[in-house]
Amino acid sequence: MTAPIRPSSRPNLGLEHEMAARAAGFTCIAGLDEVGRGPLAGPVVSAAVVLDLDAVPQGLADSKALTAAKREALFAEILATSRVGIASVSHAEIDSINIRQASLLAMCRALAALPCKPDMAFVDGNDPPDLPCSVEAVVKGDSRIASIAAASIVAKVVRDRLMARLGTAYPAYGFASNAGYSTKAHLTVLASEGPCPFHRLSFAPLRQGLLDL
Repeated sequence: MTAPIRPSSRPNLGLEHEMAARAAGFTCIAGLDEVGRGPLAGPVVSAAVVLDLDAVPQGLADSKALTAAKREALFAEILATSRVGIASVSHAEIDSINIRQASLLAMCRALAALPCKPDMAFVDGNDPPDLPCSVEAVVKGDSRIASIAAASIVAKVVRDRLMARLGTAYPAYGFASNAGYSTKAHLTVLASEGPCPFHRLSFAPLRQGLLDL
């Protein structure tokens, strides 16, 4: 495993890394990212995307930099043109094994869910999982590498949809708008109503019994 690549000051989103990997002899190149490390509720979701390098959707970028409408449009295009694996780790598993291990597990599951077996994976960040292929960790990879950007979009759209459904079942917490993150309104409801069955009880302030709210 190579050392994490550090971002330069020049925007570098494109296919340079994928093309270099192909030139090095790799034939199935995946990008991996996860969404949902920070929220107080819901799962962490990961996606693995193997782009068709001859039919890459235009406008790929870090999912956080895109509007919801643009993410949805790209999500549909990614699914239509790429090989995609999606996986999650539940709130209960997060409480059991901690969020770092849950995030790594989600990425392993996403890679395993692909309809192909990658021989190379680019992973966002500097803490990659132990995968059954070559791995390159790329700091801020979701804003630099197309396949990681695609994975970030897929993971975010899937998780946002899941949280919206939870919001229908538990409307008081505002999951459709806050996706489980600790907004002021979310914390206020937690202080008055307590957690729902999908909150992460190992996370502060839930672990602290909401005493600090």
